[in-house]
Amino acid sequence: VSQMPVAEGKSVQQTVELLTRKLEILGAEKQGTFCVDCETYHTAASTLGSQGQAGKLMYVMHNSEYPLSCFALFENGPCLIADTNFDVLMVKLKGFFQSAKASKIETRGTRYQYCDFLVKVGTVTMGPSARGISVEVEYGPCVVASDCWSLLLEFLQSFLGSHTPGAPAVFGNRHDAVYGPADTMVQYMELFNKIRKQQQVPVAGIR
Repeated sequence: VSQMPVAEGKSVQQTVELLTRKLEILGAEKQGTFCVDCETYHTAASTLGSQGQAGKLMYVMHNSEYPLSCFALFENGPCLIADTNFDVLMVKLKGFFQSAKASKIETRGTRYQYCDFLVKVGTVTMGPSARGISVEVEYGPCVVASDCWSLLLEFLQSFLGSHTPGAPAVFGNRHDAVYGPADTMVQYMELFNKIRKQQQVPVAGIR
């Protein structure tokens, strides 16, 4: 999962269209749509005590690829995979975790199949406005990410060119481990946080 910068002189939507056109020229076929969303919760003030502890953030996420699951991720911590009723539980836990105002961020777009690759190009939105572009690429036959990274890289270069990302941090920690849905969600969480931070300061290079 990586972020694609907005092309010079283009809008987010126009850049998404350029990317999807490149994929279609390669021979990729549309396979429906996808959505990943994320809501931020912070530790309720009443649970922090008087020691001046910093509150922890928790991200509750959904991915249309896993419609019966809900993902809860702590900053620098574990990823809990629960069923969709977890959202109801969060309402009951409001004495411990409170939803951060206007924190919902999501990416929506089209899924493409190209041979054994699944590609998802999405528009990242916060509220009514588009804030960035996400690109997710999955290579179906392989479950150990480090074994197929060079192949993924070659494929990414074919349509991202100079914007091809480096290996995700999640690969480094678990070199030979089997890749799972939680690894994808960690990358989306990092991408969303990066986009949030970019919106807080004026960015000259991205228009």
